[in-house]
Amino acid sequence: MSDYIQTALVTGAGNGIGRATAIALAKSGRQVSCADIKMDDAQRTADAIKQQGGTAHAVSADVGSISEIEAMIKETLSVCGSLDIIVNNAGITRAAYIMDLTEEDWDRIHRVNAKGVFFCLQGAARQMIEQGLGGRIINIASIAGKGFSGTSNAAYSASKGAVISLTRTAAQQLARHDINVNSICPGVTTTEIVEKLSVDRAKAQGITKEEMMKEMSKDIPLQRANEPEDIAAMAVFLASDGARNITGQSFNVDGGLITS
Repeated sequence: MSDYIQTALVTGAGNGIGRATAIALAKSGRQVSCADIKMDDAQRTADAIKQQGGTAHAVSADVGSISEIEAMIKETLSVCGSLDIIVNNAGITRAAYIMDLTEEDWDRIHRVNAKGVFFCLQGAARQMIEQGLGGRIINIASIAGKGFSGTSNAAYSASKGAVISLTRTAAQQLARHDINVNSICPGVTTTEIVEKLSVDRAKAQGITKEEMMKEMSKDIPLQRANEPEDIAAMAVFLASDGARNITGQSFNVDGGLITS
């Protein structure tokens, strides 16, 4: 098994946290399947990994569709030969007051953030069990799922709370197969999603985007928002041998914003 190269599948790998995580996992010696609903974005991440001497493959997938999840895993196995790590990162949101959320908002957000994570987890676990080598499942949740008041909206918070709960139950039930399941709960992170949220909030409050980003960061004890690489570093650790006895946990990476 000394020549065995682990395969990591990262969803939402085209930008932000997903892109940073895919690149970091490749640097740690894994071959990476970069999945994104936008194939061009997935390919750009895969190309960046290759340019740095890593091994990567791009695959298009809408994780809200079970058939596309199945196809994504099948293609990953066909190209890479195994599936040892999955980072369930793909997610969506929008800025909205609780009284303005619609049924369409709820269904759209939960389709990706909750349903998508569950069926990606289940599909990956099925393959890991078949391989008999254990595995690592890393879900990207949010401190919004733990009650952070600065969340984009209540439906998003509920979807991320579902991910945290799913992580605990899946860890308990998959432990017999030596599959570790953990989640990472980012705080304010400088991604395209957060930038769009800051623009929307800035317009609503009549201030600049820069002023809004300062406002969003002012309560962080360490006085800085996350870079995507901060989340990627935690994902690489949870995929490492150093985390072999850690499972069912939800780790905040938020500069100290919340302590639970």
